Amino acid sequence: MNESSQHTQWHDKNLDETISSLETDQTNGLNNEQVQKRLETHGLNKLPEADQESTFIKFLKHFHDVLIYILLVAGIITFLLGHYIDTAVILLVAVINASIGFFQESKAEQALEGIRNMLSPEANVLRNGERQKVDASEVVPGDIVYLSAGDKVPADLRLITADNLKLEEAALTGESTSTEKQTDVLSSDLVIGDQINMAFSGTSVTSGSGAGIVVATGEHTEIGKINSSISEVEELKTPLMKQTDRFGKQVAVFILLASVVMYMFGLFVRDYGPFELLMSIIGLAVAAIPEGLPAIISIILALGVQNMAKRNAIVRNLPSVETLGAVSVISSDKTGTLTKNEMTVTQVITRQDEYKVTGTGYAPEGALQQNGEEIDDEKHPALLTLAEAMITCNDAVLREQDDGQWTINGEPTEGCLLTLAAKIDVDIPRREVESKIPFDSEYKYMAVLTEREDEKIIYIKGAPDRLFDMAEKGENNFDRAYWEDKMKERTTQGERVLGAGMKKVPQDKTEITHEDLEEGVEFLGLTGIIDPPRDEAIEAVKDAQKAGIRVKMITGDHKDTAIAIGEQLAIGDGKKGLEGREIDQMTDEELSEAVMTYDIFARTSPENKLRLVQALQENDQVTAMTGDGVNDAPALKRADIGVAMGVKGTEVAKESSQMVLVDDNFETIEGAVEEGRRVYSNLKKTILFILPTNGAQSFLIMISILLGAMMPLTPIQILWVNMVIAVTVSLALAFEPLEEGAMRRPPRDVNTPLLTPYYIFRIVFVSLLIGGGTMIFYLNLIQQGYDSSTVNTIVLQTIVIMQMFHLFNCRNETGFAFNRNFFKNKVAFLVSGVLIALQAFILYVPFMNTAFETKPIGIIYWLIPLVMGAAAFIIIEIEKTVTRKIMARKQA
Repeated sequence: MNESSQHTQWHDKNLDETISSLETDQTNGLNNEQVQKRLETHGLNKLPEADQESTFIKFLKHFHDVLIYILLVAGIITFLLGHYIDTAVILLVAVINASIGFFQESKAEQALEGIRNMLSPEANVLRNGERQKVDASEVVPGDIVYLSAGDKVPADLRLITADNLKLEEAALTGESTSTEKQTDVLSSDLVIGDQINMAFSGTSVTSGSGAGIVVATGEHTEIGKINSSISEVEELKTPLMKQTDRFGKQVAVFILLASVVMYMFGLFVRDYGPFELLMSIIGLAVAAIPEGLPAIISIILALGVQNMAKRNAIVRNLPSVETLGAVSVISSDKTGTLTKNEMTVTQVITRQDEYKVTGTGYAPEGALQQNGEEIDDEKHPALLTLAEAMITCNDAVLREQDDGQWTINGEPTEGCLLTLAAKIDVDIPRREVESKIPFDSEYKYMAVLTEREDEKIIYIKGAPDRLFDMAEKGENNFDRAYWEDKMKERTTQGERVLGAGMKKVPQDKTEITHEDLEEGVEFLGLTGIIDPPRDEAIEAVKDAQKAGIRVKMITGDHKDTAIAIGEQLAIGDGKKGLEGREIDQMTDEELSEAVMTYDIFARTSPENKLRLVQALQENDQVTAMTGDGVNDAPALKRADIGVAMGVKGTEVAKESSQMVLVDDNFETIEGAVEEGRRVYSNLKKTILFILPTNGAQSFLIMISILLGAMMPLTPIQILWVNMVIAVTVSLALAFEPLEEGAMRRPPRDVNTPLLTPYYIFRIVFVSLLIGGGTMIFYLNLIQQGYDSSTVNTIVLQTIVIMQMFHLFNCRNETGFAFNRNFFKNKVAFLVSGVLIALQAFILYVPFMNTAFETKPIGIIYWLIPLVMGAAAFIIIEIEKTVTRKIMARKQA
């Protein structure tokens, strides 16, 4: 057997071909020598380990940012100037910034580890003619593996026997119900979910038993292919990372050009000495660099992470917080995300009546209704008989857990019938079974013999068409056309329909066979079963759409079911959907067009999901992909933000995502989007607040060079202003609530720069206002003959106090500062008090005077800056009012 056989399609091969190709023996299995050779050829049944980076390298990667580079350059400059305290502070800021990112982000290789942990630890195999238990890692192609209820499949198998075998494959295929398996040859053009003669590694056996030949192990299994695709998926930069990169480059270019121009002017026009002028230019560079901005961005994002955690959304890396604010499309898995992944009976049809069943999930909470009103169950004997048949002809068990959650042991479609019976007020007995015909896909029904009130009864449950056949032979007036119409009504709603019947038999009957059902069967009715949408998901989808976010359903389930569920959730038009096989036939260009037309995508493979996410991104859509299964992992990793389910999600999905929902609640995403928009808004307000500080200082130094005057601030004083503003006052903006109407606006365009034309105007305007006012005051102080140390101290005090007033302008971008939220952010007032205390500290503590070259000043030099700050505040509010009116006129 050669290695290429691991890449063969096996579902369209008959058993003889499979056995021959894999050189195995169905009677005796492999011998020890064959096993050893195949282990040498194919290796252990494990997934390859990811290349590990050292912790130190991972930490260093968090310095790979333009703003951090600027920060480090500032450190080098201050070191060259001999200001070692400045250097230490700058480096400390850089290290803290990197540390926050390092400890918040998880390691990418954990996604691969999550897949490895899904593999079964042991396997039952046939070797040397004997059935034996071996470590799953030692399973090789050609091994005969036995499966029974509760087992995890150790490798990809071509089934050779299947006795009522059902596998739970939701993690791999997205199917909401267990898949019934068989051994017949299938056509070649089938997706994984339709390959019902195969059992795939990592899936679980829910009922029955079977055996199969191992056709693929390790990285060649379907899980292994997903593992490889996760490794190959390119992780994209978040919108914020792209914008801060651009912003950092713009700042760097501005500093370089301004420094060169000012140096040439001072050298050739003002006749400064080269070394003296270099010191002034270095001061200009330090003034222009927003040293505290990277730290404050990380702090704002970290606070966003904490707020999201309180709202049941765990964010695994910092930049993903604001990415949610830019999301324009949420591509959601159906099963367990938009739906409960708990089958529910929603409709019951008997020979006399039709009933709507309220309540969803396995919890027996709800009732049966007609015309919107609850029925008196005792007055509906046909309903009671149908329910009795459904729960007696049933192998599932319904249990309430200690935590109040209801679970089923057995098939979900059988479990929900127990829940239906429990919703009926009358106590319905589950009769003792004397003889049983178990369900099999060959005949598609289950039958049991029981005793009811001194008469023997056969109850039958199964596919409606098989029950119709029986009833046609058993009843004189059975209206098959009527019942087929009723069945079609339910299936077009995406429901799975089960029928029930009964037959009375003699008292001496002790065994039943298929022949007993050929005549005399009375049809009892139908039940419509669905994996229902979460009630809160319906509201969350509406809220997302109000916020301009388009919701798409990408599922492995059947097209009709997906369209029906989508219509209930207001996703799509309830008519059209696209299937995975159609996606496979499309070019990238065709898919890029189709993805903006369709909202429902059914029977999708992992490759389909990944291509859909890429197609959305080709259309400049910021895409969030939600999911819970292994099959979702590549798309989760590729998406701008992958959102995994925390309760029912696989470890693979969680480790491949950027965010995990603790409560598996789609509604939580809407809250996370709101928090993301708030974080981004506050980041922009922070930039709008911090940069005028740098602008005002740069303006002062440039004017001083142009006038040939002494420097208004020393480099270490500039650093103090930058850092005290960034890490104290600007922190208040991180706690600013979301502005009204923000969740009724469309998502922002990710191509919009951090510095829009209005922001540039505002930064220049405020820089000139603060810088110009301070410059006038500074020139007046020089004329009065104050020494340089006193002048520097008063200039520092003036800029800091004026910037404190500017904080309250920035709390609302264009709206009036004095609104009903003015006192809501108490942190703004708290940090203002801290800032005043810090200023008193640097002015009146002797060792701070020495370190920062400051002097104690009189009360007058507190009052003048306060008056100047109040005046600047009023002028900026007037500018905001004018701007608001101009913007309103443009929109009109």
